[in-house]
Amino acid sequence: MPSAPELLHFLTVRGGREYRVTALLWAGRGKKATVRELGDYRLTVRGETVQATGPSGQTRHLSPEEFLNVFGSYTFTPAEPTGLMTDLGPLFG
Repeated sequence: MPSAPELLHFLTVRGGREYRVTALLWAGRGKKATVRELGDYRLTVRGETVQATGPSGQTRHLSPEEFLNVFGSYTFTPAEPTGLMTDLGPLFG
C-alpha cells in the first residue's frame, strides 16, 4: 500500500488524470495493529497543485508540501483511475 510520498509521485507522473484511493490509518503495533478506513478520495495533480476531493465532496487545492502535511500519516489503497482527464496538456505536449 502506497504511502503519501509514493502516492504523490505516482500522481505527479500521471498528471491530469483523476484517481480514486481510500485513506487508511494504522493504529497499534504487531498482532494488535488495526487499520481504519477514513474514506475515498479523488486525487489529481495539475502542474504544482494537488486537487483532492474528500468523502464529503469538498475539493481542496494543495501544494505538494500541504498534501504531505495533511496526508503524511496515512497509507492508501492502490490508486484506481476514474477515467476523468482534468488536463489535456499531456495529450498535446
